[in-house]
Amino acid sequence: MSNLRFMRTFAAVARYGSFASAAEHLAMTQSAVSMQMRALEEEFDHPLFDRVGRSVALNAMGRLLLPHAEQLLAQYQTMRTLAAGIESTAGPVTIGAVESAVSALARAVSQIKHAQPHLEISIQTARSIELTAKLDAGEIDCAVLVEPSGRRPAGVRWTPLYREPLVLLASSTLKSSSVAKLLETERFLRFDRTQRTGALIDRAVRRQHVKVSDFLELSSIEGIVALVRQRVGVAVVPMLRSASWAHEDALRVIPLPGVTEQRSIGLLERTRHDKAGITAAIAQQVMAQG
Repeated sequence: MSNLRFMRTFAAVARYGSFASAAEHLAMTQSAVSMQMRALEEEFDHPLFDRVGRSVALNAMGRLLLPHAEQLLAQYQTMRTLAAGIESTAGPVTIGAVESAVSALARAVSQIKHAQPHLEISIQTARSIELTAKLDAGEIDCAVLVEPSGRRPAGVRWTPLYREPLVLLASSTLKSSSVAKLLETERFLRFDRTQRTGALIDRAVRRQHVKVSDFLELSSIEGIVALVRQRVGVAVVPMLRSASWAHEDALRVIPLPGVTEQRSIGLLERTRHDKAGITAAIAQQVMAQG
């Protein structure tokens, strides 16, 4: 079991970017996290991190091992779910999700359902702000959404699942390699600025120091991508975890220069509720998908 704890700590350090942040989220001391990571590196006989000041980043070996560690943790959580006999005690589970996270969530739920065929799990889609309100009202058990800004109220827990970088999407017929040129000359398809993702995109676009020609504003990322395929314009969107855009002949995926922000998708739930075993298993399955 100690190796499993080390794997959980390893995944947390990779996710949060420092021993101190991982220690805070795991309710451990920083020295304990450091000790576990040294022990893990000795066991694998290879460094797993590049250390720069107080920050750490996975090196090549760490990046190679992380998906296997997350898969191991997900399998263990599924075993716990099975052993708990949750389907007879927890009752139906309702999960809210933003539309762009449904694909990853649905795959995770399918895996849990395979282990627990009688477990009732339903997924509802809505905007992040609406999902937060539904959770507060007790209408859903948890929500997979874009990380809320500011301080979270007492009584709720946030579990980061994955991050998505912002990219420029353009038709492959547009040959310019300059992000600024494409933003200046092409019609801009904007994601809804009243949503958290839209606000993040707006800040990223402003950092390019160009004036875009707004053409339309939609609340569907996939809807925007479909219009880019049809050569209607260009767009800045998060690189969805489930997307195959980089392999499409009709699309160009271009990183945004000078933009380090990423969209953080996570699981929001009440600190204490009777479905915690199921939500933890689902979270681990989502993280294990890589």
